[in-house]
Amino acid sequence: MSWTGPSDAPPSVRIAALAPSLQPSERRVADTIAADLAGSVECTAQQLADLVGVGRASVVRTARTLGYEGYPQLRVAVARELAFTPAPADEDGDGTAVGALRAGIDAFARSLPRVTAALTEEAVTGFVTALDEADRVVIAASGLSTPLGLDVAMRLGSAGRPCEFLPDTLAQQIAARQLSAGSVCLALSGSGTSRPTLAAATAARGAGARVLAVTSFAHAPLVALADVALVVPPVTGTFRDELLHTSRAALGLVLEHLVELLVDRRGGRSADARDAVLSALGESLGE
Repeated sequence: MSWTGPSDAPPSVRIAALAPSLQPSERRVADTIAADLAGSVECTAQQLADLVGVGRASVVRTARTLGYEGYPQLRVAVARELAFTPAPADEDGDGTAVGALRAGIDAFARSLPRVTAALTEEAVTGFVTALDEADRVVIAASGLSTPLGLDVAMRLGSAGRPCEFLPDTLAQQIAARQLSAGSVCLALSGSGTSRPTLAAATAARGAGARVLAVTSFAHAPLVALADVALVVPPVTGTFRDELLHTSRAALGLVLEHLVELLVDRRGGRSADARDAVLSALGESLGE
């Protein structure tokens, strides 16, 4: 399966989003490019093939899977990405705990342009419209994505968009089975392979509801189930790093601002809900 996202998405974003679905030889080529963009751009297709230990055809096939006409076009895209990427700071900081913390946060800040690089206007607009118009919204999220489910449920509720989030995954599946054609299942999964979340999304589709997905990988099983999928590439850059150093910060950031788009769309309806929230907050705060 090839890249179908925005044509201006940089190579590193495409590699991160497609990584789990690449063929083994393509994965080796892509990982080599992602690990050393500067070195890769200096290589011809044959030199890169020799470096990776695959045939030249695998390099060309990888370029096409990533959405480029051929390796020369991929090479140009890598050079363009390098030209617009800030130089990395010292990843180890100054040797102190605070320095390491700053270095990690700085690395995340440098990755922020990747967060929205795979999103399209059509997908974002369709996503927000479906959330607004649904007669019922059930959120499906499990594992490390559970806090995302709770957070987005509270934000949607505060924006006047009633929704349901049941932390128990069996309860999510039961709720999803009870949806209808006018309803939405909002499925959240960083990997896009969480079995409980896939089960809830499948149940929702079987009930005739629309499935909205937010995940990190373009060809994850969850994307195949979704009517609208928003792909937010992992800030760590690779599927392996996503498993070892899992972060949901980028997904949380996108979800937070999707709710703000919903607030803008709903206008006065969300304003009234937020007034009620502020009133409740005012009454709950002490001196």
